[in-house]
Amino acid sequence: MSLPANRRKFLKDSAAISAAAATGTLGFPAIVRSQTSGPVKVGILHPVTGALSYSGQLSRLGARIAVDEINAAGGIKSLGGAKIEAVLGDAQSQPQIGVAEVEKMNEAGVSAIVGAYASAICLATTQAAAKYSIPHVVDVGVADQIVERGLKNTFRFAPGYKTVTQDAIKYLHIMNTLSRKSAKTVAIVHEESLFGTGTANLLAKELPGLGYEVKEIMKHANPTRDFSNIVLRLKAINADIVIPANYYNEYALLVRAMKQQNVSPKAIFSVLGGGASSFKFVKEFPDVANGIIDCNHWYNAKDKRAIALRKKVEAMKDQYFTYEVFLNYQCVYLLADAIERAKSRDRAAIIDALEKSTWDKHFMPYGPTKFVNGQNTGAQPLLTQVLKGDIKVILPNTFAEAEPVFPWKA
Repeated sequence: MSLPANRRKFLKDSAAISAAAATGTLGFPAIVRSQTSGPVKVGILHPVTGALSYSGQLSRLGARIAVDEINAAGGIKSLGGAKIEAVLGDAQSQPQIGVAEVEKMNEAGVSAIVGAYASAICLATTQAAAKYSIPHVVDVGVADQIVERGLKNTFRFAPGYKTVTQDAIKYLHIMNTLSRKSAKTVAIVHEESLFGTGTANLLAKELPGLGYEVKEIMKHANPTRDFSNIVLRLKAINADIVIPANYYNEYALLVRAMKQQNVSPKAIFSVLGGGASSFKFVKEFPDVANGIIDCNHWYNAKDKRAIALRKKVEAMKDQYFTYEVFLNYQCVYLLADAIERAKSRDRAAIIDALEKSTWDKHFMPYGPTKFVNGQNTGAQPLLTQVLKGDIKVILPNTFAEAEPVFPWKA
């Protein structure tokens, strides 16, 4: 009795599949083959549209410069000169979109991800990447919750807000002590997300123990386009020091509004301020920026490689050498070193290499990289001040380019 045509076809196809499996020529292992040959796919994930687009675009710029340099220098040599292929993602300034981008990157077969700038987005994307064991190098996100959840795939190169805030308080107290404690009262203005709220809470907790009265803590939304009420309140309480902790757009609007309303504290002392460590801000608003102090991510200004990269970026049209640029630039190089040592595109092998990293070929004020629970323990901020139209490191002394001027207003 002959078999029906559809049954004969099924048996024929089954036999073909069995033979293909035995010889390793099945079509579906193409994903595996793409992970062991060709370019090394790396997800570059930032908020390049939406409220955080300015910082996101700068972040992407820094990452892409590093990718181009590494490829031009011969790629990943331990993988036969394999080039890095940047798989670009836009979180659109929203954590849930960042998660969706991680899903796409996983489907694209990325070996790792670099990003995603904002703390709230990084918190979401690192968790999403952990589901697939994708190594995720965090570029900026300062909320310490990012590295306090025990995620084995997460590695933050720069310091978190606790380290930055503690150093900021230390440097502020040093300068204030040397000025015979000319400043006694503080007002804190912060953005509403994890980064701003965490920074403000830590400042409010620590400053009173050093003799400072925290007169008020003011929170604002992202985005905010009108700081009139906050500035009126600052004028009324007349604190010696105003401490902003917010992103670039809001930072610029806040301090400009203070200038317009003649609010002149003895010092504007930013902690992770989005404008005070920005050459764009200094160039566009020199009268406002002059004298502002910021404790933030910053490079070793005495390192020739940093100077060369700054010149390269500033030679581009409408680009500025910001912490978003150089942190992402360094993070891509950190990841490339891990891939080089792993000699593999395999995610688990790269995670292992990052865990064991001692990478020191950077121009940050860090020393060799050492990750403990996903945090680079040697990372530290620097204290900068806008002086004569430029941003200068003023503390610690090892990296200082100029003497601090404190208080700015007598």
